[in-house]
Amino acid sequence: MSEIAVPQPPSDQPSNDDSNQPSANKESFFVNAQSTKWRKHFWRLPAWFAAALVLMPILVIALSWTSDQSDIWAHLIQTQLGTLLGNTLKLCIGVGSIAIFLGVSLAWLVSVCEFPGRRWLDWGLMLPLAIPTYVVAFVALGLFDFSGPVQTQLREWFGSDFRMPSIRSAGGVSLVLSAVLYPYVYMLSRSAFMSQGRGLVDAARMLGRTPLQAFWSVALPMARPAIAAGAALALMETLADFGAVAVFNYDTFTTAIYKSWFGFFNLPAAAQLASVLLLFVALALFAEQKARGGGRLFEVPAQERERFKLKGARAYLATGYCLLIFVLAFVIPVGQLLFWVVETGLGGLDQRYIDLVLHTFALGAIAASLTVSLAIAVAFGQRQLGNISAKGFAMRAASLGYAFPGSVLAVGIMLSFAKVDSVLVAPVRALLDMPPKQILVGSVVALILAYCVRFFTVGLGPIQSSFERLKPSFQEAAQSLGANKWQLLWRVYLPMLSPGIFAGMLLVLVDVMKEMPATLLLRPFGWDTLAVRVYEMTSEGEWERAALPALSLVLLSLAPVVLMIRRSRR
Repeated sequence: MSEIAVPQPPSDQPSNDDSNQPSANKESFFVNAQSTKWRKHFWRLPAWFAAALVLMPILVIALSWTSDQSDIWAHLIQTQLGTLLGNTLKLCIGVGSIAIFLGVSLAWLVSVCEFPGRRWLDWGLMLPLAIPTYVVAFVALGLFDFSGPVQTQLREWFGSDFRMPSIRSAGGVSLVLSAVLYPYVYMLSRSAFMSQGRGLVDAARMLGRTPLQAFWSVALPMARPAIAAGAALALMETLADFGAVAVFNYDTFTTAIYKSWFGFFNLPAAAQLASVLLLFVALALFAEQKARGGGRLFEVPAQERERFKLKGARAYLATGYCLLIFVLAFVIPVGQLLFWVVETGLGGLDQRYIDLVLHTFALGAIAASLTVSLAIAVAFGQRQLGNISAKGFAMRAASLGYAFPGSVLAVGIMLSFAKVDSVLVAPVRALLDMPPKQILVGSVVALILAYCVRFFTVGLGPIQSSFERLKPSFQEAAQSLGANKWQLLWRVYLPMLSPGIFAGMLLVLVDVMKEMPATLLLRPFGWDTLAVRVYEMTSEGEWERAALPALSLVLLSLAPVVLMIRRSRR
């Protein structure tokens, strides 16, 4: 027979289990709360680590002012400081003005107007981004300098007394840099104008405005945030540039940092100059925030995006203007490089060139792998925190690396590693009875760290965009099947993020291969790259011999530019 459970009468005294239940619940709640708190702190670690990498060299540069360099500064004030400040300001004003004019005018034509050739010029005008600034600089000098073929031919036509304005001037450097950097303004302005459509401009014209008045009063103010962002990128690249100004012998703070380091062998003075350059970067960022003014872009329905159809002379003028900029900024530099390579008969294609390619690719691949791995960890940590830290201090600090010039990061990292070598490595070697030797200074580690800090934001962008497109239901489904966080990342997220990871690695790889100042200042002995080879040849005026490594960099850079074009068109 089966037993029958007989209910017992209620008792006035609680059972032992009931008396322990409230305290057990409280203890369990406390443990869960503590566990949740520690998990949140754990997922914040990648962002704080990335921020520490960025802030370390900046802090070291700030501390360089504790070193007395009064003699150096007295010499600079008497001889060069005014020139450095004036040249830097002229360059910023010139590049900013020209890049805004070219970028906005070209973006307005290709995004709002219809004219012959618009479709291929739409993406063709972005191609100058594939050419490093120092490559365009030495091509421009080779063509337009006094002894170049252009002025030589003009003197034959108009007499030996004919003189063109010197290209070795602030205007010449500004034009060369603007030819490469205007696509930053162009791409962002183009997106802004395309989002507006022509409906608002038509409404302004119905109220009695002319087409030009409608552009100035409606379209341009609405696109101001995008224009300001593009101009800020162009200005930061201008401040960070070393190769182009070195080719032109145009002294700026980047060239002064290099001379202080390798000319005076005075690293603290170079660090103090780097801190002054950081002030210019901070001013550029501040100006960009003010220019944005809290504005937002207004998205209109797709059916309102009808273009103005230009006819007759206006259509051909629009085509001619866009085509002229494309030819000057891309076709002529690439064509001249090809001509020089063919003229030299591939004389530079030797074992040293192969070593340069291998060094360039190896450094780029290592830096891209480490940078993208850190970017994945940071983006995954944000995902687990529900993006609550996306606008926190750590993420803002980690994203600042791209704003810092490579020469500034090189000085900060060199000072940091020199301190570590003297404080930590030297005592350990002394205890082990080993001869004193600097391990970190002048090593590949220092160079890779500079790359990772400089291009972390470049690798993070595509990965964050890929994460944002993934629905939260994927994570919920995986966790419901028993997957932990690491299985979720390895088996679910990484396969789905592979396009973004590939894009991030490609962008970082090519940016590293083109980077000149950090490579020039930090490279170990025997680790020359294609960019260093271009600098060595152009510093000696050997334009033809610099053409082969320069053309190699251009061809390598076309891949990420085409990738950006495809993404922007979508």
